[in-house]
Amino acid sequence: MKRIFDIIASLIILTFFLPFGIIISLAILFSSKGGVFYIQQRIGKNKKPFGLFKFRTMKPDSDKKGQLTVGKDNRITKVGSVLRKYKLDEFPQFLNVLFGQMSIVGPRPEVKEFVDLYTEEQLGILQVKPGITDLASLEYFEENTLLGRAEDPRKTYVEEIMPAKIALNKKYLENPTIGNDLKIMWRTALKIMF
Repeated sequence: MKRIFDIIASLIILTFFLPFGIIISLAILFSSKGGVFYIQQRIGKNKKPFGLFKFRTMKPDSDKKGQLTVGKDNRITKVGSVLRKYKLDEFPQFLNVLFGQMSIVGPRPEVKEFVDLYTEEQLGILQVKPGITDLASLEYFEENTLLGRAEDPRKTYVEEIMPAKIALNKKYLENPTIGNDLKIMWRTALKIMF
């Protein structure tokens, strides 16, 4: 049932978003070098890696300088900063949902660097498909700003933010119903708009 819901909702959202997606694509192409999309390797269900789609918001090869984006990172393009502010860079992930790699709601997929640090218990969140949004995304909506204030952003992420996000994901997994998914989707939409 969840898979059917994901497919129908993704098709509706992508159809509505298409005109904006074309405008965003042109803005990215004309404002900086590089392609429209950025595909990053993330870890999905059962520790299976997949390519997560995003609109490109950074200069080419920026990921070679580190995975975390902190504060006003100078790798982020002008168009990219607007896309990130309103989470518009995440919309191509509805394609990942259609391809069966993700759900709309579920634990946000991490990069291998951080999944390798999970305890056996924390790895339990990889028993389900990762999502575009979740309780942790709502709680840490301004994660980039939080890390920008940290003395050691990586340490803060690994020791404080990541365990808190995993705990929220485990809480979601206690009640992964479509009703609960709709609430999280609605709260995410409100957060982005307001």
